[in-house]
Amino acid sequence: MKIYYDTEFLEDGRTIELISIGMVAEDGRELYAVNADMPFDRVVRHDWLYENVVPSLPIDPCPPGHRCSSQGRGHLDLHDPDVRSRAQIARMVESFILATPDVELWAYYGAYDHVALCQLWGRMIDLPNGVPMFTCDLMQEVSRLGNPRLPEQAEGEHNALADARHNRLIGEFLIVERRRQEVGR
Repeated sequence: MKIYYDTEFLEDGRTIELISIGMVAEDGRELYAVNADMPFDRVVRHDWLYENVVPSLPIDPCPPGHRCSSQGRGHLDLHDPDVRSRAQIARMVESFILATPDVELWAYYGAYDHVALCQLWGRMIDLPNGVPMFTCDLMQEVSRLGNPRLPEQAEGEHNALADARHNRLIGEFLIVERRRQEVGR
Protein backbone atom coordinates (compact mmCIF):
# COMPACT_ATOMS: atom_id res chain seq x y z
CA MET A 1 0.00 0.00 0.00
CA LYS A 2 1.26 3.44 -0.90
CA ILE A 3 1.90 6.25 1.55
CA TYR A 4 2.19 9.65 -0.09
CA TYR A 5 4.08 12.15 2.00
CA ASP A 6 5.67 15.56 2.09
CA THR A 7 7.99 17.37 4.43
CA GLU A 8 8.74 21.02 4.90
CA PHE A 9 12.27 21.67 6.06
CA LEU A 10 15.05 24.17 6.52
CA GLU A 11 18.24 23.25 4.72
CA ASP A 12 21.48 25.12 4.54
CA GLY A 13 23.62 22.89 2.33
CA ARG A 14 24.89 20.94 5.34
CA THR A 15 21.86 20.03 7.41
CA ILE A 16 18.15 19.43 6.91
CA GLU A 17 15.90 20.49 9.81
CA LEU A 18 12.37 19.09 9.75
CA ILE A 19 9.63 21.71 10.05
CA SER A 20 6.59 19.53 9.39
CA ILE A 21 5.51 16.24 7.87
CA GLY A 22 2.28 15.07 6.28
CA MET A 23 1.42 11.51 5.26
CA VAL A 24 -1.62 10.08 3.48
CA ALA A 25 -2.11 6.34 3.05
CA GLU A 26 -4.21 4.77 0.31
CA ASP A 27 -6.60 3.46 2.98
CA GLY A 28 -7.45 7.04 3.98
CA ARG A 29 -5.34 7.35 7.14
CA GLU A 30 -3.52 10.66 7.57
CA LEU A 31 -0.76 11.98 9.78
CA TYR A 32 0.34 15.57 10.28
CA ALA A 33 2.91 16.88 12.72
CA VAL A 34 4.85 20.09 13.24
CA ASN A 35 8.29 19.79 14.81
CA ALA A 36 8.41 21.58 18.18
CA ASP A 37 12.20 21.20 18.13
CA MET A 38 12.79 23.02 14.83
CA PRO A 39 15.07 26.07 14.94
CA PHE A 40 12.10 28.43 14.65
CA ASP A 41 14.21 31.60 14.81
CA ARG A 42 16.15 30.41 11.75
CA VAL A 43 12.97 29.36 9.94
CA VAL A 44 11.33 32.80 10.26
CA ARG A 45 14.54 34.56 9.18
CA HIS A 46 14.51 32.54 5.94
CA ASP A 47 12.46 34.75 3.61
CA TRP A 48 11.11 31.95 1.39
CA LEU A 49 10.09 29.77 4.35
CA TYR A 50 8.56 32.78 6.12
CA GLU A 51 6.46 33.67 3.08
CA ASN A 52 5.50 30.13 2.00
CA VAL A 53 5.66 27.68 4.92
CA VAL A 54 5.24 29.66 8.15
CA PRO A 55 1.68 30.82 7.26
CA SER A 56 0.50 27.20 7.45
CA LEU A 57 2.06 26.58 10.87
CA PRO A 58 0.28 27.11 14.20
CA ILE A 59 1.75 30.49 15.18
CA ASP A 60 1.04 32.71 18.16
CA PRO A 61 1.54 36.27 16.97
CA CYS A 62 3.84 38.56 18.85
CA PRO A 63 1.58 40.73 21.04
CA PRO A 64 2.03 44.49 20.58
CA GLY A 65 4.47 45.93 23.08
CA HIS A 66 6.18 42.58 23.77
CA ARG A 67 9.62 41.53 22.67
CA CYS A 68 9.34 38.21 20.93
CA SER A 69 12.07 36.09 19.57
CA SER A 70 11.95 35.58 15.83
CA GLN A 71 12.25 39.30 15.12
CA GLY A 72 8.64 40.05 16.01
CA ARG A 73 7.35 37.34 13.69
CA GLY A 74 5.53 35.44 16.43
CA HIS A 75 6.37 32.06 17.87
CA LEU A 76 5.33 28.47 17.37
CA ASP A 77 2.22 27.57 19.36
CA LEU A 78 3.60 24.73 21.45
CA HIS A 79 0.10 24.00 22.81
CA ASP A 80 -1.33 23.17 19.39
CA PRO A 81 -2.07 19.42 19.16
CA ASP A 82 -0.17 19.13 15.86
CA VAL A 83 3.05 20.43 17.44
CA ARG A 84 5.10 17.51 18.72
CA SER A 85 8.67 16.84 19.75
CA ARG A 86 10.95 15.24 17.19
CA ALA A 87 10.95 12.02 19.27
CA GLN A 88 7.13 11.97 19.32
CA ILE A 89 7.01 12.54 15.57
CA ALA A 90 9.46 9.67 15.02
CA ARG A 91 7.21 7.33 17.03
CA MET A 92 4.06 8.54 15.25
CA VAL A 93 5.60 8.14 11.80
CA GLU A 94 7.02 4.71 12.64
CA SER A 95 3.61 3.52 13.86
CA PHE A 96 1.89 4.96 10.78
CA ILE A 97 4.31 3.24 8.40
CA LEU A 98 4.33 -0.08 10.26
CA ALA A 99 0.51 -0.16 10.24
CA THR A 100 0.67 -0.15 6.43
CA PRO A 101 0.98 -3.55 4.70
CA ASP A 102 3.50 -3.85 1.84
CA VAL A 103 4.35 -0.19 2.25
CA GLU A 104 5.68 1.99 -0.56
CA LEU A 105 6.68 5.58 0.18
CA TRP A 106 5.95 8.16 -2.54
CA ALA A 107 6.88 11.85 -2.67
CA TYR A 108 7.15 14.64 -5.27
CA TYR A 109 10.81 15.50 -5.87
CA GLY A 110 11.32 13.29 -2.83
CA ALA A 111 15.10 13.08 -2.32
CA TYR A 112 15.26 15.70 0.44
CA ASP A 113 11.96 14.48 1.88
CA HIS A 114 13.46 11.01 2.31
CA VAL A 115 16.51 12.39 4.10
CA ALA A 116 14.30 14.52 6.39
CA LEU A 117 12.19 11.44 7.10
CA CYS A 118 15.16 9.16 7.84
CA GLN A 119 16.80 11.72 10.09
CA LEU A 120 13.88 11.36 12.50
CA TRP A 121 15.73 8.26 13.70
CA GLY A 122 19.30 9.48 13.18
CA ARG A 123 21.49 7.74 10.67
CA MET A 124 20.02 5.74 7.80
CA ILE A 125 21.25 2.49 9.37
CA ASP A 126 19.17 3.39 12.44
CA LEU A 127 15.88 3.18 10.53
CA PRO A 128 13.37 0.98 12.34
CA ASN A 129 12.69 -2.38 10.73
CA GLY A 130 9.83 -2.01 8.27
CA VAL A 131 10.57 1.61 7.35
CA PRO A 132 11.62 1.64 3.66
CA MET A 133 15.16 2.77 2.89
CA PHE A 134 13.99 4.59 -0.24
CA THR A 135 11.15 6.75 -1.49
CA CYS A 136 9.63 6.36 -4.93
CA ASP A 137 9.56 9.68 -6.77
CA LEU A 138 6.39 10.90 -8.42
CA MET A 139 8.37 13.23 -10.68
CA GLN A 140 10.42 10.31 -11.96
CA GLU A 141 7.16 8.58 -12.91
CA VAL A 142 5.96 11.80 -14.57
CA SER A 143 9.14 11.82 -16.67
CA ARG A 144 8.80 8.12 -17.52
CA LEU A 145 5.26 8.74 -18.77
CA GLY A 146 6.32 11.59 -21.07
CA ASN A 147 5.61 14.55 -18.78
CA PRO A 148 1.80 14.61 -18.82
CA ARG A 149 0.23 17.77 -17.45
CA LEU A 150 -0.43 17.21 -13.76
CA PRO A 151 -3.47 18.31 -11.78
CA GLU A 152 -2.84 21.63 -10.06
CA GLN A 153 -3.00 21.96 -6.31
CA ALA A 154 -6.11 23.92 -5.38
CA GLU A 155 -5.00 25.11 -1.93
CA GLY A 156 -2.59 24.67 0.94
CA GLU A 157 0.64 24.61 -1.03
CA HIS A 158 3.62 24.18 1.34
CA ASN A 159 1.46 22.79 4.11
CA ALA A 160 2.91 19.29 4.47
CA LEU A 161 -0.47 17.56 4.85
CA ALA A 162 -2.09 19.46 1.98
CA ASP A 163 0.95 18.66 -0.17
CA ALA A 164 0.77 14.97 0.81
CA ARG A 165 -2.90 14.92 -0.17
CA HIS A 166 -2.01 16.49 -3.49
CA ASN A 167 0.79 13.94 -3.95
CA ARG A 168 -1.84 11.22 -3.57
CA LEU A 169 -3.93 12.93 -6.25
CA ILE A 170 -0.88 13.04 -8.53
CA GLY A 171 -0.15 9.37 -7.81
CA GLU A 172 -3.71 8.35 -8.67
CA PHE A 173 -3.59 10.47 -11.83
CA LEU A 174 -0.34 8.78 -12.90
CA ILE A 175 -1.82 5.30 -12.41
CA VAL A 176 -4.70 6.23 -14.74
CA GLU A 177 -2.27 7.84 -17.20
CA ARG A 178 -0.07 4.73 -17.26
CA ARG A 179 -3.09 2.51 -17.95
CA ARG A 180 -4.28 4.90 -20.67
CA GLN A 181 -0.88 4.74 -22.36
CA GLU A 182 -0.75 0.94 -22.10
CA VAL A 183 -4.17 0.61 -23.79
CA GLY A 184 -3.09 3.02 -26.53
CA ARG A 185 -0.10 0.94 -27.59
